Amino acid sequence: MIATIETNSKKYKIDFSKPLDISIPLIASKNNVNAWYLDEPTIEPVQDNGWIASVKEGASINFNNICFNPHAHGTHTECVGHIVEKVHSVNTNLKKFFFLAEVITVAPEKLGEDFVISKKQIQFALGNKKRKAVVIRTLSNTKEKLSAQYSHTNPPYLLEDAAIYLREKGVEHLLIDLPSIDKEKDDGKLLAHNAFWNTKGKLRLKATITELIFVPNNVTDGTYFLNLQIAPFENDASPSKPILYALLNE
Repeated sequence: MIATIETNSKKYKIDFSKPLDISIPLIASKNNVNAWYLDEPTIEPVQDNGWIASVKEGASINFNNICFNPHAHGTHTECVGHIVEKVHSVNTNLKKFFFLAEVITVAPEKLGEDFVISKKQIQFALGNKKRKAVVIRTLSNTKEKLSAQYSHTNPPYLLEDAAIYLREKGVEHLLIDLPSIDKEKDDGKLLAHNAFWNTKGKLRLKATITELIFVPNNVTDGTYFLNLQIAPFENDASPSKPILYALLNE
């Protein structure tokens, strides 16, 4: 289905029959992507007095409990409630779900013992484009990201000035294929999170960060229409399913 949308006084044609899913599915397996020192997620049938809620086990239904952590076990979208004392729910704060998004690819740079994404790299990739959403794909970009075990690996992260730049450029929704925009072990400083959500000034309650995405290599850099879908959890973070659509007249 091809539809026409208008944003910023410009019209775009979009083929909604060709979604580009950049989420990582959650599976009950040690091969599920994982971070933050937790065991793998579990999906298990309810059991009660010997009854097992599984058709395979003779029940009339499948009726599973799912145990997971949104921050550790897959693609998730979080709000400022992730790092402040006051309770903020991503389900309450995220009220719009469609945005123009820019997909950029960045090769993290060596800085001491770390690999980082700098302001200069993002400036170069974005140029003078202004987008409500930015999707960052990091190199190298292999399918191993779908099952990566990130705990104690010191993954790449954003420098504070890169997060400030994105905030000042008006980016409200940041999506990245890493477990965090901050350094894995930083003594709780969370410099990039704090900078992006502006915790030293007026909180950016509508702004979100989506982590642990996967952008396939056949998705080229450029402008897309983003549908940022979340599950309606009243929590600082929720599992999410960001979908990109190519703009036919770009």
